[in-house]
Amino acid sequence: MSTASPPTGDDLVRVLATLANPHRLRVVAALARERAYVSGLARQLGISRALLQVHLRKLAAAGLVTARLELSEDGKAMNYYEVEPFVLTLTPGVIAAAVETLTVPDSGEQPGAQR
Repeated sequence: MSTASPPTGDDLVRVLATLANPHRLRVVAALARERAYVSGLARQLGISRALLQVHLRKLAAAGLVTARLELSEDGKAMNYYEVEPFVLTLTPGVIAAAVETLTVPDSGEQPGAQR
């Protein structure tokens, strides 16, 4: 997620929808303290790796986290995740400007949803 320009309507919907989940908020908070690999982060948060992977994919799709594959000392591939710096300022004016850029959803589709 870019910090340089105001978010588009679709970007705003995507980011807010992504952050509107307690597990994902906890993931962002943990990664704000330090980068982590999937297994270690799952243990730290007390959730399964499979559930964590779902949340990490959604956070990555919204541009809030990134992953980097690294090799451990014993040669095992490990995905390390870290938070991408972002600033989200919500004001009535920002929302009004973002609404002007929303795409019109197809029937049954949420604005800002992945296509």
